[in-house]
Amino acid sequence: MTDDQHICNRKIIHHALVDLARDALAADEIISAMSLLFKAMGDETRIKILASLRRTELCVCDLAAVLDLSVSAISHQLKQLRQLNLVKNRREGTVIYYRLNDDHVATLLDIAGEHVME
Repeated sequence: MTDDQHICNRKIIHHALVDLARDALAADEIISAMSLLFKAMGDETRIKILASLRRTELCVCDLAAVLDLSVSAISHQLKQLRQLNLVKNRREGTVIYYRLNDDHVATLLDIAGEHVME
């Protein structure tokens, strides 16, 4: 398709379809939160962290070793992932272990992987 084929030349509004599409939109605060989620998942390092946590919990040092990055870099990314409720942690003595927040995060990773493999 050329760019011209994406232009609506007739200026006809299909009101029933527009209403249907508007009804499908979530509330503004949900749209905003979804945008932040996709921005967070739009970073390769954060995706690698999430994928690494898909099967097991890991500490910052473990994640740094897996991704061959500094502990500082991993900590910075984990802070953002925690703020968006994508990961959570637990303390065992002096070590903090990270894991995916819930099954929804794993499902998002699975769906994204399936989509790009098609």
